[in-house]
Amino acid sequence: MPGGSIYVQPSDKYTGNSAQWWYEKLWREDAQNRRRSRYVKAGVGFVVGLALGLRFELAAASVLAGLLVAALVAAGDWYLDWRAFHATAVWRGAKHGETITARLLRRSLSRHGYTVLDGRAVKGEASIDHLVIGPAGVWIVDNESWSPDTDINVYAGRLFFGEKYGSKYAQGLVRTAESFAELLTRETGIPVTISPMLAVHCGLLPRGGVFVAEGLTVLKPRVAAKVIRAAEGRVYTDEQLELLTRTAAKELLKAAA
Repeated sequence: MPGGSIYVQPSDKYTGNSAQWWYEKLWREDAQNRRRSRYVKAGVGFVVGLALGLRFELAAASVLAGLLVAALVAAGDWYLDWRAFHATAVWRGAKHGETITARLLRRSLSRHGYTVLDGRAVKGEASIDHLVIGPAGVWIVDNESWSPDTDINVYAGRLFFGEKYGSKYAQGLVRTAESFAELLTRETGIPVTISPMLAVHCGLLPRGGVFVAEGLTVLKPRVAAKVIRAAEGRVYTDEQLELLTRTAAKELLKAAA
């Protein structure tokens, strides 16, 4: 999997255990600092609430207002910490990105006539995580995850994962899409073009969570279905969709777990 930095050498301090183990260990060790920061924020919230109560001449209720604002600030801070912890779950190995993306795709696409096949591979060739077949076209979706601070973006038309070029990865996924398309076209007689997509579960993407680089659409899993539904026009009839789906199910092997 792409990732890492060519400028940072690995440390023996962090070898021998999973990313999840170290992340959770460091998270627990930092709990006291997070609580101290939360108390400070809640204290500021109390002062703000108290000031608002006095400003609107609610002297009797000003203390209550301060406590209410302090509680809301503390709860909000706790929620942001909790969200940040769980947002990196795939990167740490606590969750499987394929499962998350499959659920999101089916939830949004099934009712619109799309079929999602998971964990498929062309015989003797590369595997993919998801094959999506629908009225507006066919897509393959791969899942990857990088460390939370890895900047994933396009510069001068080239894909980058942090300091590393992503061209090799993009070209591989584009070739896989072309291979799947050739197989389906050959077996069904229906001209097929497959659009490759990369679902990034952890890492920094530009605002909006989606961009295109080197023939590959890179996006956050939550927007994958939206991008697919946004495809204009109807490419396949109901009969062609049935044939493509049946052929894909037969010709694409279920990838080993």
